[in-house]
Amino acid sequence: MAKPADTRTAGRKPAVRATRSAAETEKIRAALAARRDELRAEYDQTLSEITELQRDRLTDSAGDDQADTGTKTFEREQEISLANSIRERITQVERALERLDEGGYGWCERCGNPIPVERLAAFPSATLCVTCKQLEERR
Repeated sequence: MAKPADTRTAGRKPAVRATRSAAETEKIRAALAARRDELRAEYDQTLSEITELQRDRLTDSAGDDQADTGTKTFEREQEISLANSIRERITQVERALERLDEGGYGWCERCGNPIPVERLAAFPSATLCVTCKQLEERR
């Protein structure tokens, strides 16, 4: 029995991958590395603030009622969520740097077509083209 054709890539030929010049690759690498370093500094600052706030909460919790305790718990969860979000963005940028080294940066991981330069300018660690990203978000 024959396998059904993949509807995402049926009728489409993957684009021929053009090679970037060494200067273009280094420019992209420098921008990604700078973004990674910014995110790491933001992450470290956020962790420092969380630690300081935790210390303050421990020393200033006498006489708290249930509402105060609930508010502090909510705030702590928000801070941890923010730190996790920053960590995820760091991981995305590191993955983009790996893809750059492997020659796959700027190419959709799903269909193999080039990711538009405008998308990469707005979201440098993008791994999917606009069409594939839209399909993913609909699921």
